[in-house]
Amino acid sequence: MSSYSFKLPDLGEGIVESEIAEWYIKPGDTVEEDQHIADVMTDKAMVEVTSPVSGTVTAVACEAGEVLPVGSELVCFSVDGDEGNVEAGSDKLEASSGKPQAASEKTEPEAVSEPVPPAVVNSNVVKNSADKNSSVNIGAVYNGVVLASPSVRQRARDEAIDLSVVPGSGPAGRISNKDLDNFIAAGGQLAVPSVNAARAPRQGSTEVKIKGLRRVIAQKMQQNKRNIPHYSYIEEVDVTHLEELRQHLNASREDNQPKLTLLPFIMQALVKVLPQFPHCNANFDDEANVLTQVDAVHVGIATMTDAGLMVPVVKHCESLDIWQAADEVSRVSQAARGNKAKPDELSGSTITITSLGAIGGIATTPIINAPETAIIGVNKLQERPVVQNGDIVVRKMMNLSSSFDHRIVDGFDGAQLVQALKRLLENPGAIFV
Repeated sequence: MSSYSFKLPDLGEGIVESEIAEWYIKPGDTVEEDQHIADVMTDKAMVEVTSPVSGTVTAVACEAGEVLPVGSELVCFSVDGDEGNVEAGSDKLEASSGKPQAASEKTEPEAVSEPVPPAVVNSNVVKNSADKNSSVNIGAVYNGVVLASPSVRQRARDEAIDLSVVPGSGPAGRISNKDLDNFIAAGGQLAVPSVNAARAPRQGSTEVKIKGLRRVIAQKMQQNKRNIPHYSYIEEVDVTHLEELRQHLNASREDNQPKLTLLPFIMQALVKVLPQFPHCNANFDDEANVLTQVDAVHVGIATMTDAGLMVPVVKHCESLDIWQAADEVSRVSQAARGNKAKPDELSGSTITITSLGAIGGIATTPIINAPETAIIGVNKLQERPVVQNGDIVVRKMMNLSSSFDHRIVDGFDGAQLVQALKRLLENPGAIFV
């Protein structure tokens, strides 16, 4: 038997450190070559790490959530034969998902301490109330915390359900809304509150380590808000005619055509107006003081996923028709939500659209997706009374909330861009002329 040291490889693109987002092994486990052993979060993407050898895990470098410098030992294996200490190359890594494309602020690499075991995901076994003779794995507890999203936790509180007894089907036993549905449908045991439970003071607190994609999002948002002087401009748009056109096209679409939302129309309108404002379809390198104005229109689509906000990119919107744009929005958004987006699909945007859909509210102040210089925010569409030719009429109205990098885009220019966009959206036939 010999020892094999698997080191954290250089993933390129200037990456000097990576966060160990999740372990799927622990000391003492026997693994096979190419077995998935960990997820590593870089500033570019989530990467699946597979074992370079078959053997037994003798040590891991850190707990999940810690950051390691490139080249430090990741896992130590005991293997048959004389493998020796080697540094595995990046060919052992397969990109699986990522984050908004701009690199976040770097921190100085920390010294690696002696390898310690990762936090262990424990799962207990309980009897299912629907079948007294069967057993199921209940929700995984990670560092004393049940793995579930905030929305799942809130729903569990509303339903008076103890998440620690709910079977989780996600990675490492993470509990989803579907798991809650299955638990309730199976007649799971609910924690019955007392009559005055709603008025009883709540006790306790939960510490949640910010790691993985959430850590990257936090760093990026902090960096962008601190470094970019934001200028925001909000305007209302009458989209009555646009909605009539959208509904007409959807009603007459072919079976192989996607359903149209407002986003493809906004993307097509941006393709028309951005040549007049090239500094708003650009990337700004503030260290080199160089603005790169891009001829192509690569639109980032801010997308909410279970892991957090991601920005997949629809490339070359200027070459797409309305149906192709809709199809690409659906494809890249689903890839991001399914944790299957490739790094290339999460980088290279020149301007971003962000929308909260039906809950969009009256106005927002979106944060620019650096190194871009502009972001277009779409708010809720709703019927409102407006004055038109002296009469009060009901129109379908929607606000656009846009932010610009004030170092590059003057207030007048930002307002002019939004007004040009408004004219096209209010007269949608002009988009296609």
